[in-house]
Amino acid sequence: MPGLIESYRKYDPATKSSLEVILLYPGVKAIFFHRLGHALYELGIPFFPRAISEFSRFLTGIDIHPGAKIGANLIIDHGMGVVIGETAEIGDHCLIYHGVTLGGVDLSPVKRHPTLGNHVVVGAGAKILGNIRIGHFARIGANSVVIKDVPEHCTATGIPAKIVNSKGVRPGDELKHDQIDEEP
Repeated sequence: MPGLIESYRKYDPATKSSLEVILLYPGVKAIFFHRLGHALYELGIPFFPRAISEFSRFLTGIDIHPGAKIGANLIIDHGMGVVIGETAEIGDHCLIYHGVTLGGVDLSPVKRHPTLGNHVVVGAGAKILGNIRIGHFARIGANSVVIKDVPEHCTATGIPAKIVNSKGVRPGDELKHDQIDEEP
């Protein structure tokens, strides 16, 4: 968890200390409980993984199914209303804002939730639905509804989301949502 704490400190200028992040940030608690529940889920233990997930949701307002696969240093900023489905996969160093849904569109017991690559930023209120892939370093604009793949280094916004920038997102620019301009 040390890398996770440093990631929060890097991307949230409101943090005052690592202790504050550990004790007071709901995303950190949600990830901790998810890691525990996911380990039990992978062992095939019934009931307890979902019980841990429900306790975490009650405590944090963040709903992560224990079957979801989450990489290193996921930041869930604010977190209230985030939903991450059972077959969702999230890469390393991603940033998800409040109200985001990584949801399914199929009732069959198959891969039905999105896959996010590494260094993906998902803006507040965005909905990413179905077995689709969001490429490395992609950005999803706030309140967008994504139902198709988004290539690496691209920015998608709107309902339904469309690629508005394919010129590339450089490391360090991932949070500059005020600079999401459409290409000429």
